[in-house]
Amino acid sequence: MSKISSKSSNAIDLENKYGAHNYHPLPVVLSKGKGVKVWDVDRKEYYDFLSAYSAVNQGHCHPRIVSTLVQQAEKLQLTSRAFYTDALGEYAKYITSLFGYDKVLPMNTGVEGGETALKLCRKWAYKVKGTKKNKAKILFAEGNFWGRTLAACSSSTDPDCYEDYGPFIPGFEVIPYNDLTSLSNALKDENVAGFMVEPIQGEAGVVVPDEGYIKEAYRLCKEKNVLFIADEVQTGLGRTGKMLCSDYDNIKPDILILGKALSGGILPISAVLSSDEIMLTIKPGQHGSTYGGNPLACRVAQVALEVIEEEQLAKNAFKLGEVFRQEMSSIIQKSDIINTVRGKGLLNALVINDSPESTTALGICHALKDNGLLAKPTHGNIIRFAPPLTISQSELLKCCKIIEKTILNFKN
Repeated sequence: MSKISSKSSNAIDLENKYGAHNYHPLPVVLSKGKGVKVWDVDRKEYYDFLSAYSAVNQGHCHPRIVSTLVQQAEKLQLTSRAFYTDALGEYAKYITSLFGYDKVLPMNTGVEGGETALKLCRKWAYKVKGTKKNKAKILFAEGNFWGRTLAACSSSTDPDCYEDYGPFIPGFEVIPYNDLTSLSNALKDENVAGFMVEPIQGEAGVVVPDEGYIKEAYRLCKEKNVLFIADEVQTGLGRTGKMLCSDYDNIKPDILILGKALSGGILPISAVLSSDEIMLTIKPGQHGSTYGGNPLACRVAQVALEVIEEEQLAKNAFKLGEVFRQEMSSIIQKSDIINTVRGKGLLNALVINDSPESTTALGICHALKDNGLLAKPTHGNIIRFAPPLTISQSELLKCCKIIEKTILNFKN
């Protein structure tokens, strides 16, 4: 591990002294970003292969998104939903048309989007499906991660997420991921109202289900009049090589949750999209957010989506994802440290040939940092690689060489 400068050390010390210790960052202090690169306080350059957990799909400080932010911030930033604005209607029309839904409910963070989806699902169960009051159940998959609210903790199977936060919210049932038999059995319960699932489990280690799993899960839900809720906060908006990861299975979720790259990493923006039948079960005063749908967010989100579309970022992610996995497969042939590579588009992971309790993956990430590439481990022995979708093939190949050099020279 390279020596930390006094400038970096001072910034780290300040954060550790005055900030809560709920994260464990790599020892790098970033101060600037542009495109696929970031720079630390000592002006060292790095390739960003985390993209703020896929929030920066459009690249750091995309000029068009930044320009939109500045222009709108100088005009009007927040009114609350107590009044109409000239921005929300235009944005709502754009995003619902783009994804083919009747209505959008704008929120701020991804986890708020998840909470909103669950509230919609329960409302629909009682108002439309006819489920008995307070009996609605929602299914989740083992290994899910959609945030850290009490509802998210209540559905988690990760002790780091749920330990010492009980008692938990009732009405949640967890079933194995990528297991259609378990889903089919759970759906026999007439009180099941929805199934919330990630098309690829990101935080769990970029776990890709069997081909056809999502499509058949959707069919099973339809058969039982259960809402299929797609958590595409991380997998959506071009990340996996299509606009939505669920597009691979040619399905339209009953409720779609978007976030992260919906703002291009500029500010927290999330959205829940659904049909009139589901969305209009919530009446005025029954759900909301002071910042949700604010003019600044609406303008930024619309242009962030336009950038993905016009710059064909999903297409680039699909093409370069294939290149990345081919390059990683060649490294596997040369090193016994790596067990496998998996992913779709530019959401990928290397599984280290070690136990989840080992520090090998973290050590590799420290070495990658020293060599000019930033990534983070997840679940101990898995390294997630997710660069901005604006990366070029030449830049990607250069980064693959950095990864190869790091792994082949790695000493634990």
